[in-house]
Amino acid sequence: MNLFCVGLSHHTADVEARERFAGRAETDRVLRGAGCAEALVLTTCNRVEVYGASEKRVSTAEIAHCLLRKTDMTDNKPHQYAVPFYRYEDARCVQHLFRVASGLDSMVVGETEILGQAKKAYESARTSAAVGPYLHRLFQRAFRVAKQVRTRTEITRGSVSVGSVAVDLAQKIFGKLSVCKVLVLGAGETSERTARALVSRGACDLRVSNRSTDRAHELARLVGGRAIPFDEWPEQCCEIDILITSTSSEAPLLTPENLAPTLRDRIDRPLFIIDIAVPRDVDPSVNKLEGVYLYDIDSLQSVAEQSLALRRQQIAAAEAIIAEHVADFVDSISRGLNRISRITEHPSASGNSLRSSEL
Repeated sequence: MNLFCVGLSHHTADVEARERFAGRAETDRVLRGAGCAEALVLTTCNRVEVYGASEKRVSTAEIAHCLLRKTDMTDNKPHQYAVPFYRYEDARCVQHLFRVASGLDSMVVGETEILGQAKKAYESARTSAAVGPYLHRLFQRAFRVAKQVRTRTEITRGSVSVGSVAVDLAQKIFGKLSVCKVLVLGAGETSERTARALVSRGACDLRVSNRSTDRAHELARLVGGRAIPFDEWPEQCCEIDILITSTSSEAPLLTPENLAPTLRDRIDRPLFIIDIAVPRDVDPSVNKLEGVYLYDIDSLQSVAEQSLALRRQQIAAAEAIIAEHVADFVDSISRGLNRISRITEHPSASGNSLRSSEL
């Protein structure tokens, strides 16, 4: 069985390329379209990856075409989408996933959000029966590795989430956040981390808006802010200084057409927008409007690199932990395959069928 990972991330593709394949990809579509025996799709603001197990080699182009957002499917030629994708197989696939789960491959090295996102992707694929014995063992080991890296090193020191880096940027621009009016659009895990980071840096006037009214009120309560009805958030652009947005919308929520009328009511006051959603919530052309300063997820890279200096010395220790687990995992898989071979050659030698846990 071939273990592999096909994907793209902030290392290899900009946000415009990533969002073309980040349309909440369905694992079963990958299974059916690419012929994988097992498959799991991991989608975050910085990456979209497929982890698979297959008897025969599945091409990178086939995987890429399965991930392509439906709005971008203008033809049936998958080869043109394969260029920005990377591919890791067998031991390199194992190493890559262990590094991803541990936060070593993230834009914000050491960030902890990715582990929760990987667990959710695993649970989703397991529930749909897309995960079998190979990916089950791989991801369970990855979760163990990530826990060891976090407990045995100090890799999580400093700003270790996309949200906290976004707040770092806002603080660099405004200085004291206590004088700013801030709207957080979205109320998921990333938005919650962002809102908590804002409060910890002194933000007092914090507003939260989300499609789910209950979730908006819950997050507002947690951070001492106030909830704004989702159909009223555009009007807030007349008052706020900073808009930080992270929703799961498939189409831009903020465009030059719907923002321009609001800007007429702002008198010599710039509006700073930090869009950490993928696909993006804000049309890039908004940045051309006078008085608007737009930053997307890729814009946070330089800010993240500054905080990396605090944790660089811990990377080597984390890599050593991962290398040890990669060697052990690959060895255990080899032992399992050898056992399958012996049973196949001498079926009478085993009174019981092979359990999936023995693979």
